[in-house]
Amino acid sequence: MRVLHVETGMNLYGGARQVQWLLDGLTQRGIEGLLVCPLGSAIAEAAFAPGLVVEAVPMSGDLDVGFIPRLARITRRWQPDVVHLHSRRGADVLGAFAARRCGVPVVLSRRVTNPEPRWLAPYKYRLYDRVITISGAIGRMLEDAGVDPGKIRIVHSSVPPHGPEAPWDRARFEAEFGLTPGSCVFGMAAQFIERKGHAVLLDAVGRLIGSRPSLRFVLFGRGPLAVTIRDRIEAEGLTEHVLMPGFRPDLSDFVGCLDALVHPALDEGLGVVLLEASAAGVPIVAAESGGIPEAVRDGVNGLLVPPDDPKSLADAMLRLAVSDALRSELGAGGRQLMADAFSVETMVEGNLAVYREIAGGDGHDAQ
Repeated sequence: MRVLHVETGMNLYGGARQVQWLLDGLTQRGIEGLLVCPLGSAIAEAAFAPGLVVEAVPMSGDLDVGFIPRLARITRRWQPDVVHLHSRRGADVLGAFAARRCGVPVVLSRRVTNPEPRWLAPYKYRLYDRVITISGAIGRMLEDAGVDPGKIRIVHSSVPPHGPEAPWDRARFEAEFGLTPGSCVFGMAAQFIERKGHAVLLDAVGRLIGSRPSLRFVLFGRGPLAVTIRDRIEAEGLTEHVLMPGFRPDLSDFVGCLDALVHPALDEGLGVVLLEASAAGVPIVAAESGGIPEAVRDGVNGLLVPPDDPKSLADAMLRLAVSDALRSELGAGGRQLMADAFSVETMVEGNLAVYREIAGGDGHDAQ
């Protein structure tokens, strides 16, 4: 089987890393793969299993209609059995038009819970033979928007297991980020955009530090609200307690050094960083929104709180901060949950099963 993949993101964020792991897994199973991605993108430079073909081409977003003939030419030349579109930036609709022009079945991965207009969704999703959602919450959103449920397949995101020896020890971690040795450290790793809930976290921090001044919060990431959040930290006198070291592509190397991960997102498709934390044995405090409850099971690998509720968030963080035993219990639960339900092998097999449904025309129901 030959599968042409389209990933149009420029950075190796969570979704693109899932594509990287998927391509490696498929190549190891003997599935021929071609990745089409933007010139200068991080995934174009990523290391892959031998045998994968990578073709970087010009891409400039949703209005780049020239992408249709560019992708169509590649598709005709390579003659895949399936085209898999992995991202929305110029790929979901334009990529589907190109594949349809070539008569090739199309799969779309949907990773976000952003609502689709109900007047548009039934027409747009006729372009795809199958839609793979990374959580049941996203699938339900699409169904509510009028998408045919028979097209939707849920394949959770995944994360590789952490080995017994972490690349970083705690002392190196504390030195790297200027942390006082022995502090209880909560990490948050997310783009600085409104729906990730940074403002909710700062509200909760303000409730905590009066009684727990030794707590530290490290906010990893970048985004349009980073300056706003930094200004608020300074204005509220929180600079000693809340650090913003920026985006770290090596986050998975030291996530296991955190005492806990906090993820107060107001909406989330699933949350790859939640999987990475659990794989590293790090307990989680997260908002019960979107697909998060599928990745964070309350009392198993973390604590769930209502979204946009700083008091509940602060109370849950305090429970973890004061209890080594609870952190250890939830950390062990996370490792087991990832091995049982979120392994890379499970994710790869789930995608491959969808390809087999439609390859050769079986299940080709788009019109």
